[in-house]
Parts: sequence; structure tokens; C-alpha cells
Amino acid sequence: MGQASPQIGYEDFERVDIRIGTVIEATPFPEARKPAYKLTIDFGPQIGVKKSSAQVTKHYALDELIGRRVAAVVNFPPRQIGPVKSEVLCLGFPDAEGGVVLIDVDRDVPNGGKLF
Repeated sequence: MGQASPQIGYEDFERVDIRIGTVIEATPFPEARKPAYKLTIDFGPQIGVKKSSAQVTKHYALDELIGRRVAAVVNFPPRQIGPVKSEVLCLGFPDAEGGVVLIDVDRDVPNGGKLF
């Protein structure tokens, strides 16, 4: 898995805006180079609804993503991935084979809550 990255200051961490949201739509993304889904995620009234391309097909079926809570970086610039403009980066960890396991929260928190 590799070594830890070099140390950063707390100010660097504060610049990364990680929020919790709820997946409200998940659709196939057959045009993607690597297997992926198109996700529509509600981050609450301050951030709003954003779109993302997520390579999570190994562990998640489309229907089980609806209503799922996800953590995402919301302050990266949008990235064009084929025909999709990905507005946020969903976060996860690799399993032993490199498949993405999404980050989840174990208590109810409102959409748009910021990680600190």
C-alpha cells in the first residue's frame, strides 16, 4: 500500500473541503475507460446537488448506491471524464485487489456536513 505521505500543516488539510452527501441517482457509465457509475449526490442546501464519476462497480450495484451516504471532496475544479463533468471526488479505500470501498459514517449527520 505504500508509505505515508510527507507531513503537511493543518492549514493544508483545512483547504480540502470534504463533505457528506446522499446519492440520489446512480446510472451506468458505459463510456468510461475503466468501469464506473455516474452518481448524483445531494450535499444539502449550501453545496447543492453535484455529479460524480465513481469507479465503484466492483463492490456496489446501482440500486444499492441510492440513499447511500458518501464522503467527497467538493472544492476540486470540475473534471471532464468523457461526456460527464465530474464535480466532486468520492472518497474510498482500496481493498486487497484494488477495488474501491466507499467511506461511510456510522451515525446520522446532515448532508453537507464538513469533515474536520
